[in-house]
Amino acid sequence: IGRLIIGQNGILSTPAVSCIIRKIKAAGGIILTASHCPGGPGGEFGVKFNVANGGPAPDVVSDKIYQISKTIEEYAICPDLRIDLSRLGRQEFDLENKFKPFRVEIVDPVDIYLNLLRTIFDFNAIKSLLTGPGQLKIRVDAMHGVMGPYVRKVLCDELGAPANSAINCVPLEDFGGQHPDPNLTYATTLLEAMKGGEYGFGAAFDADGDRYMILGQNGFFVSPSDSLAIIAANLSCIPYFRQMGVRGFGRSMPTSTALDRVAKSMKVPVYETPAGWRFFSNLMDSGRCSLCGEESFGTGSDHLREKDGLWAVLVWLSILAARKQSVEEIVRDHWAKFGRHYYCRFDYEGLEPKTTYYIMRDLEALLTDKSFIGQQFAVGNHVYSVAKTDCFEYVDPVDGTVTKKQGLRIIFSDASRLIFRLSSSSGMRATIRLYAESYERDPSGHDQEPQAVLSPLIAIALKISQIHERTGRRGPTVIT
Repeated sequence: IGRLIIGQNGILSTPAVSCIIRKIKAAGGIILTASHCPGGPGGEFGVKFNVANGGPAPDVVSDKIYQISKTIEEYAICPDLRIDLSRLGRQEFDLENKFKPFRVEIVDPVDIYLNLLRTIFDFNAIKSLLTGPGQLKIRVDAMHGVMGPYVRKVLCDELGAPANSAINCVPLEDFGGQHPDPNLTYATTLLEAMKGGEYGFGAAFDADGDRYMILGQNGFFVSPSDSLAIIAANLSCIPYFRQMGVRGFGRSMPTSTALDRVAKSMKVPVYETPAGWRFFSNLMDSGRCSLCGEESFGTGSDHLREKDGLWAVLVWLSILAARKQSVEEIVRDHWAKFGRHYYCRFDYEGLEPKTTYYIMRDLEALLTDKSFIGQQFAVGNHVYSVAKTDCFEYVDPVDGTVTKKQGLRIIFSDASRLIFRLSSSSGMRATIRLYAESYERDPSGHDQEPQAVLSPLIAIALKISQIHERTGRRGPTVIT
């Protein structure tokens, strides 16, 4: 390696890394992050490699890196190399290797990424929304992650939002003692501010800037699956998509099927992939996929090969500017047209890997037995009939790569779904994720509490998995 590009003060968002890799045609990029399958003694540090298209390394690359790592016998270090990460510009060094000189460039963390955003959105329309006498008052929480400089430069300096619209914008090593996860469990500061009714639009970002949450006035919550579907239904509000067209959508298998209904109305295909953003890259590189997303608050398009939180927020602001409606009105109009998908995820974290292995093994044996199809489960006034079960596997339509054992699915005759998925382990522990989804077409049923609607499905899931009995848990660690 003869040239390194580093963000000023060592800070770049994950979307900006993808942007720069693609812009300068780099061989790849290394992201040191607190949010990606964290390792380290306290599970606080992760290393992620992105390949030349700007996307996360596919399994074949990660596997090759692992194989090579087992053969390394020595490595060289340069302890006397001192780089001023605060000084923009090029610094050159003689490392006595084949590159003369070895070059390090410190770049503005927002600059290249902002230039890309200008080619995607109508900044004048968004600026008109955020300024003037009838301006939309917004509240954006960077949660002391890397997004602070981006929020200030893009939303405040470029698009005219008042400086006090942005909070927690100083990146801190400990995130101010908070957990930088943009959901209702952790983004409580934003949620309380939005409940006051002063602001019409709220957003929060995670530590590395690739995930986001949207709130409307009075704390109206937009679920990530709904957000993805609403963005898909309103892509014509974005100049980029008016020029490029819409070729297809992608969603991870656990993500709700709300996107599928939009795709059907637009007559474009939907690709259902395993969890993990790397599976979308092939689809986008081959021109099959224009927009993709997952249930964990990640959404993006083929402008990059990473999910992109600020991009998603700018899409929402573009939709608000074009439709001249509130967040809640836009969501309710969407439900009226396509129906509402009630959805939730339960995380059972910190489990013994051996325990999770046997739970998933026994569940797979139960679900894949032919006698399970057609079984009926009565819970209260609800009767659910099993229409289909499988252990999800994915065949990449581009290169034919097969990815197996990506989660157990139960699909009921009314289109409700239950999914059990074993997630990546962190250290010596494992996580089982349980997803429940129920579809309601009738508008009179669109104002129910998701937990109430989904409780019969969750009761079925707990009954057949025996997860509480087998783990000693009374409930999940995290509910989203």
